[in-house]
Amino acid sequence: MACPSPSRPIRELQCSTFNTQPFMGRFYQWEPFNDVSSEQSCELNCRAIGFRFYVRQADRVIDGTPCGQNQTSVCVAGQCQSAGCDDLLGSGRVPDKCGVCGGDNSACKLVSGLFQHSLTKVGYHKIVEIPPGATKINVTEMVKSRNYLALLSRSGRSIINGNWAIDRPGMYEGVGTMFTYRRPNEISSTAGESFLAEGPTNEILDVFMIYQQPNPGVRYEFIMPSENAVDAPHPKQNQLDVNAVNGPSTPEDHERSGVRHPPPVPDNQLPAAPPTTRAREYNWKLSGTTDCSASCGRGSRFSVFVCVHRGTHALAPSDLCDSSTKPSPQEEPCNVQPCPAFWDIGEWSECSKTCGLGVQHRQVLCRQAYTNHTLNVHSSRCRHLERPETSSSCQMKICSEWQIRSDWSPCSVPCGVGQRSREVHCVSNVGDIVADDECNMKLRPSDVENCDAGVCTKSWFFSDWSAQCSADCGAGVRTRSVQCLTNHISSLPLERCGAQRPPEAQPCNNGPCESRTEWFTGPWSQCSAECGSGGQQRAVVCLMRSDEGFVVMPAYECSSLDKPLSQQSCFIKTCGAKWFHTDWSACSKTCETGYRVREVRCLTDDMMTSERCDETLKPPDKEECHPEPCLPLIDEKCRDKYFNCNVVVQARLCVYDYYQMACCASCTRVASET
Repeated sequence: MACPSPSRPIRELQCSTFNTQPFMGRFYQWEPFNDVSSEQSCELNCRAIGFRFYVRQADRVIDGTPCGQNQTSVCVAGQCQSAGCDDLLGSGRVPDKCGVCGGDNSACKLVSGLFQHSLTKVGYHKIVEIPPGATKINVTEMVKSRNYLALLSRSGRSIINGNWAIDRPGMYEGVGTMFTYRRPNEISSTAGESFLAEGPTNEILDVFMIYQQPNPGVRYEFIMPSENAVDAPHPKQNQLDVNAVNGPSTPEDHERSGVRHPPPVPDNQLPAAPPTTRAREYNWKLSGTTDCSASCGRGSRFSVFVCVHRGTHALAPSDLCDSSTKPSPQEEPCNVQPCPAFWDIGEWSECSKTCGLGVQHRQVLCRQAYTNHTLNVHSSRCRHLERPETSSSCQMKICSEWQIRSDWSPCSVPCGVGQRSREVHCVSNVGDIVADDECNMKLRPSDVENCDAGVCTKSWFFSDWSAQCSADCGAGVRTRSVQCLTNHISSLPLERCGAQRPPEAQPCNNGPCESRTEWFTGPWSQCSAECGSGGQQRAVVCLMRSDEGFVVMPAYECSSLDKPLSQQSCFIKTCGAKWFHTDWSACSKTCETGYRVREVRCLTDDMMTSERCDETLKPPDKEECHPEPCLPLIDEKCRDKYFNCNVVVQARLCVYDYYQMACCASCTRVASET
């Protein structure tokens, strides 16, 4: 009969007994404090509730108190002791790998192997046969690949990845135990697939590989009871009784064909004992051959020998025959006819769009197997098969969309034209705000727009009167600034504030003037340059001022006073860059239209070359000149002295000095024409 569980944990009850005992002159409520080292696990350490200190209230807890939270070990006489697998404290007994309490691992044996065969055909290939009663089953692919592991019971039931259907990783029940199927993350891990089960199994279990790419190797191991241990055969090429088209074969298939596979002795088992005398009653007999390793394209098959009784020829267990006399299997070719062409389908590409409806593609090739080699062939050889699709629609996720998250804000100005805004966000299909580029920018609602708050009130604004009179003596004026403004800054043009403009000047008088001479200046002229450095001038005259007015005086009358400047440099704004040019060159011709040139450059204010000048305003750097026709120079002394000078010209006598002088005009005209 089990002990009734206490309503409160045992350590909590032990600590609460000190609630009625004063500590340091005060009463506290105590609770267990378990954050101590393993050496203190059997002490009674209690913490004052609501305070940051704990106290060792007793050197040891009551016997039977658990050593710690979620532990099966208990405290006995202040020492932490655990119960053995025989439920006796301190016995120290643990189960061996065979599950025997205190055993020495002799009740079972470990069977292990490594399947490393090179395969060529896509489909199911048998790796190992696991007998009934197996425990601690572990089948693991050495490196991640596009191959898959599969489990089928001998009764033909698919446990995992059977019938060309790939199952998800998880827990699967079969042959009396539960299997854990693991397929590590395809991106972050390089580990391969695995099957794990505690066992024991209650019928024969066949392990297969669904081959798609070169085999990276599969390691398997399991434990069998020693009294009926069945050695798992190491995979050999002649044991691949699997057809890529028809799927995995089963033991029943072999029995129907009259072929049985005697399990060879694995490398990790001891040799069989010498045959007894009864072995002479049995011998090996050729019973047939294995299935062909390939359905086409040249495969192999091997002779199969069975143990029979010498007299009756009845089948007998293999261990009744002398294993040393068993003939070696003979290999012979089979199914040498060419394999039919097939469509080899590649992996799908990534979706063309990260969200919404996209397209993905894959490669589809017509291939044909020839003697353990698969080659690309013309697609016409696969015309007997329906061609798989090479493209397909896909959708990774629903696209994000624009959402307006707030109403329009008030207008930014109380009157006139201003702006208002609102919140616009790109929101995913689960409601999260994401980056704007995940939404269609062409469909983005505006988040800013102009707003008109109505006509602004306009009024006359003016400053205080100037403190000084414009004249040191006599009549002058005081001034102030007067502006027509709205009561708020606006981009609209101002309208008039009315005809009643406040005065901008008023008279003032600082008393009568004494006659004296002064320099008086006129206003500065306009700056000579619209931008950059320029110059400006003003008139400076010597005047005598009195109550009667002003009289112009000679300049020497004001020589004792500093004369104001009559010219100065000025600067209105920065040009940035403008065109400069040199003088025109001389004309290339003196008549009949020549041309002249000059150099034009774009320069900044500091005379550096720039490209920011407006090309449409560039001054011309070449122009025509002297368009008037050329007139021959008339020499009054050059004239014909004879009336028949045309005969001289025709006779080509102008080359002689005599005729040149006698017929000067005719010879000169002919020379200019040639």
